[in-house]
Amino acid sequence: MENYLRATIACILLAITLPAKAQTTVNIVWHDPSEWGVEGRGWEQEARKRWYDRLPAKAEGVVTDAVWNLSRHSAGMMVRFQTDASSIHAQWKLLSSNLAMPHMPASGVSGLDLYARDESGNWRWAAATRPNAQSMEVKLLGNIKPGLREYALYLPLYNGCESLEIGVPEGASFKGLTPRQSKPIVFYGTSITHGACASRPGMAHPAILGRRFDRPVINLGFSGNGRMHKEVGGLIAELSAGVIIIDCLPNMNAESVSEKTIPLVKQLRTAQPNTPIILVEDRRFTNSWLQPKKEAFHDANHTALRHAYTELKTSGITNLFYIPGDDLLGHDAEGATDASHPNDLGFMRQANIFEPVIREALRLFDSTSE
Repeated sequence: MENYLRATIACILLAITLPAKAQTTVNIVWHDPSEWGVEGRGWEQEARKRWYDRLPAKAEGVVTDAVWNLSRHSAGMMVRFQTDASSIHAQWKLLSSNLAMPHMPASGVSGLDLYARDESGNWRWAAATRPNAQSMEVKLLGNIKPGLREYALYLPLYNGCESLEIGVPEGASFKGLTPRQSKPIVFYGTSITHGACASRPGMAHPAILGRRFDRPVINLGFSGNGRMHKEVGGLIAELSAGVIIIDCLPNMNAESVSEKTIPLVKQLRTAQPNTPIILVEDRRFTNSWLQPKKEAFHDANHTALRHAYTELKTSGITNLFYIPGDDLLGHDAEGATDASHPNDLGFMRQANIFEPVIREALRLFDSTSE
């Protein structure tokens, strides 16, 4: 036993005195998107309280406190960059320590979501995060095959960003891509537009549609507070939009739909005579087939919006489009997390319903703008 101990100690001492095997230490170079810009903010010439706020500083005290507080979330924002790096890293600090919700994971509430263009130019998912702290540093993706390509990084849906940096190994090329100048698709809506309950930011339907149209998106979804407020309408009227989508019915009843739809559309049309406007009925709760009161609620909302749409068209409002709500989540009751908010399947189905209407609206707008 004594000889065994002596031999073991000798081996340990030898290992300590021998030169350590050379290890490659990779230095990460960090890049701040505020230096080149993020898509999804709007009002770029206006001052902001925080760089990643959705609404400009002047909106505070004009919109309701609830809308203002929700506008601090970075829903819909997306950073584009180009690199040939073999790994991509990120570090970000969140506004709130509440990383998740009971019905929505931290990956969607507080996470980052990375996409890349493939050889055909199509956006494809690359990596997502699993936040477990208010300040995070992660390797988004490693062992990336060689090649220079474009990436898009979606920001958290239900949390705000205090800061964000994107990192690549020292020596890799990196170029921040400034926001595209094509007129954005502007969504004004509720928690569903906001992104509840996508598993990750890129799976909310505004993000899906932004990739399909390869066009900037501005997400003005305000959870529980998408109610066709004229104050929000006034802000939207300032944007140079390619199409405006009004999807507020889940937060409204038939009386408020009848009261607010026509004034909001006329407010927007006065400021933007040719911009297409799309009115969207609320989706039906996926269990409303078992609950007559819910069915009656949806029926009344749909009827009120249809009447407002008809009246607007009769009064001469042009470039006005309409999306019925019955098919938005499908008909198998599998498209929602909690009967109300879409899961990833529901968001994909919703995007499929929106796409042809938006495509026609943009076609008409682009043809009249030439």
